[in-house]
Amino acid sequence: MHKHAIAKASIFAGFLIFSHTLQASSLEQRQSQLKQIQQQIAAQQNDLKDSGNQREKLLKLLKQDEQAIGVAARQVSETEHRLNASQQQLATLTQQAQTLLAQQQSQQQTLARQLKSAFLAGNHDYSKLLLHQQDPTAMERMLAYYEFLNKARMDAINQLKQTREQLNLVQQQQQQETAQLNQLALAQRAQSEKLKKEQQQRQNTLGELQQVIDSKASELEQLQIEEASLKRVIDAAMKAMRDTPSMNGLAQLGGKLSWPTKGKMSNRFGSRRSGKVNWKGVVIDAIEGQAIKSIAPGKVIYADWLRGFGLLLVIDHGKGYMSLYGHAQALLKDVGDSVHKDDTIALVGRSGGQSKPSLYFEIRHKGEAVDPARYCRR
Repeated sequence: MHKHAIAKASIFAGFLIFSHTLQASSLEQRQSQLKQIQQQIAAQQNDLKDSGNQREKLLKLLKQDEQAIGVAARQVSETEHRLNASQQQLATLTQQAQTLLAQQQSQQQTLARQLKSAFLAGNHDYSKLLLHQQDPTAMERMLAYYEFLNKARMDAINQLKQTREQLNLVQQQQQQETAQLNQLALAQRAQSEKLKKEQQQRQNTLGELQQVIDSKASELEQLQIEEASLKRVIDAAMKAMRDTPSMNGLAQLGGKLSWPTKGKMSNRFGSRRSGKVNWKGVVIDAIEGQAIKSIAPGKVIYADWLRGFGLLLVIDHGKGYMSLYGHAQALLKDVGDSVHKDDTIALVGRSGGQSKPSLYFEIRHKGEAVDPARYCRR
């Protein structure tokens, strides 16, 4: 069992090294691409057409950066869960070991008392008692007494043996769990470091992008393009939606649902965004990495990066209802996954080019955006 644990740890460590090598290569490649784009922007800063091209290149690079952050953040989240589970298992094993140690001490004391009783009774030689016993009834009682003592001692010895075997097994499991915990801690540190590097690369890309998008006209154009992109996603999702009997929509849940994450609402449904473009959802400012939860049961129909919305997850709740969760740091569910109410589906982030962590949240019915406040408790 111990050799198996060592082999398992070695394979896990090898996988980490291979994974980190691939990730480092990808990051270096994107850093090189950013440097090339920066040089092109410096040489063509006054050419409007070229600036548009550079903007598209930067958006593509931003997508790659934020997807890489999503992968790293998801790995960190999954490792945290495994660490917690491993720590709980280790605590359980430690408790079992303490119980078995106490049980072993009690059994040793019981056996010691029985041996002492046998020693004291030994002043009367067993064979002599049998040979000189005149009363058959008394002899029968004496035989029964000695058999009882012997059986009690044998039972105590066997129980002690079993307890020691269980204790050895639990202690081996403790050692394996501790080794697994150490491996997970190493992975956690490596993944966190990778996440920091990816976030810095994103900041560099975003800085260059903001320099290119330097006018209100450009900003309005961006919003219109983003809305068109979302519309295409929604239309495609609606065509692919297949209601199941267990998906009852949101019509009967008005005012009963919880908001998907805790935070301050910075933009409300229907308020002016830019030009004639209004908010079709709400923006909730929250702590980066905070859990985003599904508002109701459903099925994931979209989980990917989308221009302007970053890492976006869309859930089909049936009867034409869907909920959208954007700007995530990481998506924890994949297309086709079934989710329950209050399942953690993503983590709050800044993807989509946001300067601060927030959640963009929409509810739609038959493709049209509706005010989430009609469904979520105030």
